[in-house]
Amino acid sequence: MQYQNLGRTGLKVSRICLGMMSYGSSKWRDYILDEEESRPFIQKAVEMGINFFDTANVYSDGVSEEITGQALKDFAKREEVVIATKVYFPYDDKPNQGGLSRLHIMRAVEDSLRRLDTDYIDLYQIHRWDYETPIEETMQALHDLVMSGKVRYIGASSMFAWQFAKAQHVADIHGWTRFVSMQNHYNLVYREEEREMIPLCLDQGVGIIPWSPLARGFLAGNRTREKSGETTRSKSDDFAHNMYYQETDFEIVDRLTAKAKEKDVSPAQLALAWLLHKPGVTAPIVGASKLKHLEEAGAALEIILTDKEIEHLDELYQPHPILGHR
Repeated sequence: MQYQNLGRTGLKVSRICLGMMSYGSSKWRDYILDEEESRPFIQKAVEMGINFFDTANVYSDGVSEEITGQALKDFAKREEVVIATKVYFPYDDKPNQGGLSRLHIMRAVEDSLRRLDTDYIDLYQIHRWDYETPIEETMQALHDLVMSGKVRYIGASSMFAWQFAKAQHVADIHGWTRFVSMQNHYNLVYREEEREMIPLCLDQGVGIIPWSPLARGFLAGNRTREKSGETTRSKSDDFAHNMYYQETDFEIVDRLTAKAKEKDVSPAQLALAWLLHKPGVTAPIVGASKLKHLEEAGAALEIILTDKEIEHLDELYQPHPILGHR
């Protein structure tokens, strides 16, 4: 396993982050693995040297955090793993059950600490931008959590670059804690982040930990133009159907598949390798529903791409609508 500092921090994380959304309760989503099925994946990740695990309070309505905390307690030492979780999305439509108000953040972090069964969270991230709460209120609350010792670092997820820049500026002028990472939507068929957000992160030394590095399985090459696939998720994931499936997306996958065959690797491995070669990318967040997915992700670290090969994979891309900010 390879390790890298997260942005300009001294925190070292594995270059593969295991996304924990896949593990929780099948009652939440039909493709989610329940606890007994999940544990081998977490154990395997630890054995591979993965030390970076990303979940969120909303995944399986909190069950993902519970599984994450228990499994890491069983398979690793707390000081040897980096646990990341997120706050924003509500559980229901009642007032103060979501968002980034001080009230909700303070309540949510205590709930996450309890479910994770830990004294502190290594990376606490805002899951989206809150249009109804002043960013000053949010940044001060997050700073207070860092000062309390309950949170070590803070990060952000999908938003517009101007919003991220504003949040960092607010932190600077008040002497509050800055975001050290950006978890954004970035993969071979969705590259809108290259226009504004990624250059901002590179300039500011912010670590990039992309979500959906395989475009929710689309880049594995097992989807059809009729919007179907072999897996339960590919058949029921309307979110993915609305995000990808442009004709040019399929042309990119065709080219990816051909290049993967030429290099004797899988399309998924090559898609991850492409992302790992991109400037500023620290650790793609990989979801795994089969153990071979983890093994392939680890092997992707060894794939070397030339500038010419990267350009060959890049050149078919066409602009997409902004996806994933809501």
